[in-house]
Amino acid sequence: QVQLVESGGGLVQAGGSLRLSCAASGSISGSIFSINVMDWYRQAPGKQRELVAHITSGGRTNYADFVKGRFTISIDNAKNTVYLQMNSLKPEDTAVYYCNAFLVAGTLYNYWGQGTQVTVSS
Repeated sequence: QVQLVESGGGLVQAGGSLRLSCAASGSISGSIFSINVMDWYRQAPGKQRELVAHITSGGRTNYADFVKGRFTISIDNAKNTVYLQMNSLKPEDTAVYYCNAFLVAGTLYNYWGQGTQVTVSS
């Protein structure tokens, strides 16, 4: 069974920084997996879940326009961990942040983390 465990959320003032981590562990039907892509999404109260940042195992990245220049996604394939460095945080960044992973073990499998709350005060 695969688990995605997120950490690093919390309360920060506007203009501050947080670093989120998401570590994938376990196995898929007893098989070792590798990362294909990992993404960060977020969902604010009353809003739909939206993609924040995307990274491939090779390090190719994409960002939503609303975080470009402020957030940086990175990956450590050896640790099966993805990070989201969030700088210049704004109150509108307040949301539950979710990690999503496409993992490979013969075929592609998709997993979600449990989410971590990020609250930015004005």
